[in-house]
Amino acid sequence: MKAGIATARADVLLYVQHLLGIGHLRRAAVLSQALTAAGLRVVFVTGGRPAPEVNIVASELVQLPPARVVDESFALVDDAGAPTTPAWEAARCAQLLDTFRRCRPRCLLIELFPFGRRQMRFELLPLLTLAQETRPRPWIVTSQRDVLNRPGKPEKVRWILSIFERYFDLAIVHGDPKVITLEQSFPDVAPFAARLRYSGYVVQPSASSSGGAAAGLGDRVGAGEVLVSIGGGAVGAPLVAAALAARPLSRAADAPWRFLLGHNLPEEDFRRFQAAAGDGVIVERARPDFPARLANCRLSISQAGYNTVMEILSAGAAAVVVPFAAGSETEQSLRANLLAERGLLTLLAEAALTPENLAQAVDDSLARRLEGRAPRPQLDLDGAAKTATILQEIMASEAGAPS
Repeated sequence: MKAGIATARADVLLYVQHLLGIGHLRRAAVLSQALTAAGLRVVFVTGGRPAPEVNIVASELVQLPPARVVDESFALVDDAGAPTTPAWEAARCAQLLDTFRRCRPRCLLIELFPFGRRQMRFELLPLLTLAQETRPRPWIVTSQRDVLNRPGKPEKVRWILSIFERYFDLAIVHGDPKVITLEQSFPDVAPFAARLRYSGYVVQPSASSSGGAAAGLGDRVGAGEVLVSIGGGAVGAPLVAAALAARPLSRAADAPWRFLLGHNLPEEDFRRFQAAAGDGVIVERARPDFPARLANCRLSISQAGYNTVMEILSAGAAAVVVPFAAGSETEQSLRANLLAERGLLTLLAEAALTPENLAQAVDDSLARRLEGRAPRPQLDLDGAAKTATILQEIMASEAGAPS
C-alpha cells in the first residue's frame, strides 16, 4: 500500500464506505489486491474508520475524514461520534473531487451505491457528475454484493433506479447466478439486465487453497478449534454471549474455543467477555490469520455476512451461522437460507438465538460433517480475478466509455 501524490493516470479509482462493520472494506480490499495483481493501477479511496486488520494493496490509499454509524439506525456521524455537518460534508466532498481530478481514472468503481450508501450522496452525486462531464469520460461502474436490501418505500426505489440509469455503465455483481440473481432480492433492476455482469463470489484466499488442509494436524494453525467470529464486531455481542454459554452444553465442549472479536466491539464488552472465558477458551481481537484458522478449524460459528460466509465455503469448514436481522436487514438471512437449503451450512435464526439452541446447532453441524452429509460447495468463487478481467475488457474497448 502506498500513500502519496499520484503522478500518472490511474486505471481504477475504487471508492468504498464502510459504516457499521468492515465487510464492505474487506471485500473492496480483496478486489484491489486482484486488480493490482492484474497490472492495474488502483487508487483506493476509503471513507470509513481505518481498520488495521484489513490489508489494502493499491498504488495509492486515500483516507477521507472517517464517517461511521453507531447502531442500526444508520445515522451518519464523524470519527468523534458527532452528527456530520454541512461544512464537514463539503470539506470531505472537496477532497474526494480533488482526488478524482488528480488521478484522472480510466474507470470509477463505486462500491454499493446507488443500491446502498444513500447517506453518502452529498459527495457521490457530485463525484458522478464530475466523472460524467470529464473527457475522456471514464467508465462508471458499481460493485455489488449478491444480495441487496430493497427499500420499503417506492420513492427510494425509483431514486435508486434513476441514479443507476443516469450515471452507471455497468453493475458488477459479486455473486453466482446459479445461487441467486440480483433480481431475486431487487426485482426492480430487471429492466437493466444488460448492464449486469456476474463475477462470481469475491473470496480472500485461504490456507486451503495453498495446501494447508493437506498438512499434518499438528502443522495447521488453529487445528481442531471451534472458531467464533463476529466480523467488525459492532453488532456481535449477543452471539458472543450465547456462544460462551453454549460451549459446555455442546458436543464440542472438550475442544478449544477461540473467539475473534472485531475492533468495533466496544472495549467494555471485550473485557467482559475476556473475564467470562474459562479454561479452553481464548477471547481476543480479530487477527489477520482468520482465513487460515477457518480452513483448519473443527467448526465455525459466526454471523452470515458476505465475506465470512464466502470464506467458510472456500475453506470447506463446518459452520453454524446466525444472520444479522435487526431493523430492515434481510441480506444475511436470504443468503444464509439459500445456502442452508443446499446443506452447505447450519442456520440458526437470530430470533431463536439462545445458548441451548446454539449448542444444538453446533451438534447438528458436527454430526452432518462426521456422517459425510456436508457437501462441498459448487459455487463460482473466483470473483476477484474475474472482476479484474471485466474491467480490463471494458477499458480496452475500442468504443470507449459511453459519453
